[in-house]
Amino acid sequence: MSEEQQQEVVEVKTVTRDLIINSHASEVDIALLEDNTLVELHREKTNNQFAVGDVFLGRVKKILPGLNAAFVDVGYPKEAFLHYLDLGLQASSLIKYKKQVDAGNDVAMDKFKLEGDLPKNGKIGDWLAVGDLLPVQIAKEPIHTKGPRITAEVSFAGRYLVLVPFSNRISVSQKIRSSEERNRLRRLIQSIKPANYGVIIRTVAEGKKVADLDADLRSLITKWEQCTIEMKKMTSFGKMVSEMDQTSVMLRDLLNESFNNIHVNDEKLYEDIQNTIRTFAPQKAEIVHLYKGKEPIFDYFNVTKQIKGFFGRVVTIKNGVYLIIEHTEAMHVIDVNSGHRVNKENSQEDNAFQVNIVAAKEIARQLRLRDMGGIIIVDFIDMHEAKHRKELYDALVEAMKPDRAKHKILPATQFGLIQITRQRVRPETEVQVQEKCPVCAGEGKIRPAILFVDEIENHLKYLLVDQNENHIVLQVHPFIYSYLCIGWWRSIHRKWQKKYGKKFKVQSMPEFHMLQYNFQNANGDDIKL
Repeated sequence: MSEEQQQEVVEVKTVTRDLIINSHASEVDIALLEDNTLVELHREKTNNQFAVGDVFLGRVKKILPGLNAAFVDVGYPKEAFLHYLDLGLQASSLIKYKKQVDAGNDVAMDKFKLEGDLPKNGKIGDWLAVGDLLPVQIAKEPIHTKGPRITAEVSFAGRYLVLVPFSNRISVSQKIRSSEERNRLRRLIQSIKPANYGVIIRTVAEGKKVADLDADLRSLITKWEQCTIEMKKMTSFGKMVSEMDQTSVMLRDLLNESFNNIHVNDEKLYEDIQNTIRTFAPQKAEIVHLYKGKEPIFDYFNVTKQIKGFFGRVVTIKNGVYLIIEHTEAMHVIDVNSGHRVNKENSQEDNAFQVNIVAAKEIARQLRLRDMGGIIIVDFIDMHEAKHRKELYDALVEAMKPDRAKHKILPATQFGLIQITRQRVRPETEVQVQEKCPVCAGEGKIRPAILFVDEIENHLKYLLVDQNENHIVLQVHPFIYSYLCIGWWRSIHRKWQKKYGKKFKVQSMPEFHMLQYNFQNANGDDIKL
């Protein structure tokens, strides 16, 4: 193969995506793998009654003139928060429509006369009063002690389009660059759209035929009509329409040609996912597989090990670089550390730059993985050269491009700090990775056992390869000694010797506790790591 052909192969290579779905009694865990690396983890409670996108009929409980906002009862223990700006431009039309429905009028959307846009500097008390019933949509799920954040600008997202009742605007995703394609999509939607419905054309609509767009549009209009039917029946607050579950939302928003497989361990969910895919991508239905193995599905696909390694306060990256992630009520703070592994041939500035670039890619992934939102402050290693700070900023922006959550990144300060704001609509994904210590019976915490052998190998590689140590002795508990050395010809000990091209000894230490280990040099001195 010529160099030009090889280059073409590299250019067309796409990221493969696998969705691993673990369904159990109270929740569904959804892991998104890109090239077998965990990049997103979602946990959906099977009884989640207040998911983003759900539409409720809410009752106004309190007007707060000082905040220009209202508290609205939607059935959650904490009342939902509605700011004046979240009423939306079409709020006056929505309120008028609700009054006509309450009066028993059969209101056809295409014959309804829209009101003007809501003034930007108005007062919420001029439009709402205590006791009013108003259709609202969950914009942010309840987080910690806060109730849901809601909006009266109801919209329904489909595969290709987003429907906005009481509007006639047609918007096109800015990610569709071709002006010719943008105009084509506008003309198509204008020709099939009923009056008094606004439409936002999503990026994935690029190149799609009118039949695909029309089917998507009709299904979204049906959702709004269902809302209207429920509105006529209801005399108090409550849910009118549910958004699709998190699994279906991910399939709708993420499914593309590079999606290779979807593995699920529950037969009913397997059938539901197949039916969901057939509605918008029938040619991809065969990628759904029902997992029937005896081993837990997350263990089989190496998800459990990645979860244990990528969550927690300390996240280890390659070459000894690690992150410390702290959470406060106001913000998240991430500290970048180089550890003890630096290239002695490079200057301090170059080492700091290389470590920061590696950390930037991992930080972008951590934000997606944990779904961290709000304000994030990243303390990178100090760099004195302005060009390095600019390159670091560009690298972080590039690494966060795949992130679907809205975010903003500020350039690095001279102290190496970068500020990020990231949209938060759900509680952050938290995973308890520390395990009970087998020695102290749970009074302390240790690193996850599943990562123990990897940790030993990382230190061994550093000593043998990076530090060029000879005659290393690895001291471990007798059980770990047996695990590493049993069956000498195929043992882990021999595999490591072949892998790193150096011999070393493994010594059994009965006095060690189970997960204790130590390295000694040729002189019998302990090596501190």
